[in-house]
Amino acid sequence: MIRDDIKKAIIDAMKSKDVNAKNILGVVKNKIMVEAINKKKKYEDMSDEEITPILLKAVKELVEEADTYRKVGKEDIAANIDAQRACVEKFVPKMMSLDEIKEIIASLEDKSVPFVMKHFKANYNGKCDMRDVSKALKEL
Repeated sequence: MIRDDIKKAIIDAMKSKDVNAKNILGVVKNKIMVEAINKKKKYEDMSDEEITPILLKAVKELVEEADTYRKVGKEDIAANIDAQRACVEKFVPKMMSLDEIKEIIASLEDKSVPFVMKHFKANYNGKCDMRDVSKALKEL
């Protein structure tokens, strides 16, 4: 479970005195807890499929933040944020490639947009980016 791996990584970061990793993983853990509260679930009941979008959003936010610091010439802070992003990316499951998505779409009987989107949402949630599914569908 991603949730348990994050907890272990926080403990390891504290033992190794890696402040960067401890801080960002603590933030991610809190974001997961907030999402659990919003969904009226227990933190322990969050599945990996529910956690993955939270991790992806955190990575995206860190990329945007690093870009903003680079634009104003703060390379040291941007490098720090990049290190934090690398810590979070370790927990993001490998996403499906466009070719894999196209193969799945080709194997479906109904290739209409709503059907394909529902199929991927139901069967591959957290394993593929829905923008990639849309892109692959347009290319076919």
